[in-house]
Amino acid sequence: MEELARLAGITVRTLRFYRERKLIPPPRREGRIAWYDDHHLARLRTISALLERGHTLSGIAELAEAFDHGRDVGDLLGVGAPTEETPVRLTPEELADHFAGEVTAENLAAAMDLGYLGTDGDELVHISRRLLDVSAALVREGIPLAEVLAAGHRVREHAEALAELFTALITRHATQDDLHRLRPLAKSVVDAELSMALDRRLRKE
Repeated sequence: MEELARLAGITVRTLRFYRERKLIPPPRREGRIAWYDDHHLARLRTISALLERGHTLSGIAELAEAFDHGRDVGDLLGVGAPTEETPVRLTPEELADHFAGEVTAENLAAAMDLGYLGTDGDELVHISRRLLDVSAALVREGIPLAEVLAAGHRVREHAEALAELFTALITRHATQDDLHRLRPLAKSVVDAELSMALDRRLRKE
């Protein structure tokens, strides 16, 4: 414990306090010996970084709980699943930098439920660089992250319906193997229709 505290730049008393508050996972035990590893050190450094960014210990405890109960990255990405999106690995403090003041336990849990975020050890993995960048840009424009995530949930529902529509259309008249080849056509239709819908909406404003 003394060595871990030294490496993390904190006192043993502080380390015990963090453990009592369940800010770090329990050590692996062999008899009366407690073993800490690099994951514990990474978590302690994350706590220090979040404290420096103005987070409270209560808020960090809530984030830690959501983080520890998050979806594993393997479940999030799927093994061998085809995708055009680029996942992004982030530390919790890097995520906090993307969404200054908006990374709460509620928002973190919502992002994980939506499938935007998964966990891989002490790292977070965002499913899509594009979605991460757009979400951060909207928050910088003053839109609360909670509302961005709620909108993302509604978009997901419509996107699933559109994917089902095009999958059924293509498989009725082509083979299953043609789905991947014709995928860009479906995306072009959706992009064009959304663009025209936005034009119509803007003309009404």
